Amino acid sequence: MVLERQSVGPTRQAVIHDERASLLREVSLFQGLDTKALTLIARMAHRRRVERGAFFFLQGDAPLFLYLLTRGRVRLAQVTPEGYQVVFGFIGPRSVFGGIAVLGAAEYPVSAEAVEDCEALAWDGETMTRLMEEYPQLALNVIDLMARHVQELQDRLRELMTERVERRIARTLLRLVRQTGRKVEAGILIDIPLTRQDLAEMTGTTLYTVSRILSRWESQHLIKCGRAQVIIRKPHSLVVIAEDLPSDPPEERALAS
Repeated sequence: MVLERQSVGPTRQAVIHDERASLLREVSLFQGLDTKALTLIARMAHRRRVERGAFFFLQGDAPLFLYLLTRGRVRLAQVTPEGYQVVFGFIGPRSVFGGIAVLGAAEYPVSAEAVEDCEALAWDGETMTRLMEEYPQLALNVIDLMARHVQELQDRLRELMTERVERRIARTLLRLVRQTGRKVEAGILIDIPLTRQDLAEMTGTTLYTVSRILSRWESQHLIKCGRAQVIIRKPHSLVVIAEDLPSDPPEERALAS
């Protein structure tokens, strides 16, 4: 793991800062800020590299940095006091994580593991606090980011408490499609290393149940599974399951009524 400021000539350094400022402009956390502000924020960033299988931070670590992922994929997971692992999700480039570092929290509530070789921009909590004081829009964006995370957690909790396992798995796969989906010849590839155990931990069920449901969906040609890989062949059919919609075609329902 490497946390560094790049040591290059002034011209190259200016190019790097301009490239970073352009990247920040595409990230919701930095929306509403002008070029001058984005350039300053880019200058304050460190670059961090984390190899596959290593961690940006561990659950329980002191929250030192807020990160913007620029390359690779990261898995966010938590171990309960009883020793069970809960996977909260996977994130890809242009995603912000570790934001708890700017709120004065005592520790990171999850671990952030690189599932591919990763690079990120990092700002320490003290720097982000100063930037939020200077740019109130940034502070508002941080609040919005935290509010969206809370809403996502509430939605996940509601799903776990009220929905059938099959719906939870379908919703999780569709969520991953939106986050990391990539079109391939056979359908839409969830472009992260995704195991059945990961899905079990993300949906609050057992490996056996996930395997049984995925095998049934594969026999129905809804999905195609490989080693740590899932391709969605019929996205609409998963939407029908996820939203508990009638599965009959509209014309057949009309005739039946």
